Amino acid sequence: MNLRHLATATLLAATATLTWAQDKVVYHFDNSATQATSGIRTLRNYLDVAPKTTLVVVALGDGVNFLMEGAKDPKNPNIEYGPLISDLVARGVKFEICELTLSLLNMKKEQFVMDAAFTPSGVVRIGQLQGQGFGYIKP
Repeated sequence: MNLRHLATATLLAATATLTWAQDKVVYHFDNSATQATSGIRTLRNYLDVAPKTTLVVVALGDGVNFLMEGAKDPKNPNIEYGPLISDLVARGVKFEICELTLSLLNMKKEQFVMDAAFTPSGVVRIGQLQGQGFGYIKP
């Protein structure tokens, strides 16, 4: 009986390790002014601790503004977001911008950093990612 418990415990530990090694998380940005700087810092910290994690940032509404070319932190204009985003993309983070937001705000894709991709609906994309087992974080 003890051998069976040991085998079960070993299997559970192996499964937990595999799950942790394949973490997937979606970050939901909808307010650049309050989320961008701290959210970027959180993404870096996450990758420092769990570098194999798949991270996807979905920006919609006011959350798309920090992904605009030349965007800066309103509290510290010395911080330009573009290079920080490029660094995260180099580490595997994917940034996706809601096309519905662009349409509603009369914005063009050319206004955004080249590292960002686009998704038809940010809310739908977040739901799809959660359905694929992604955890959810709103910085």
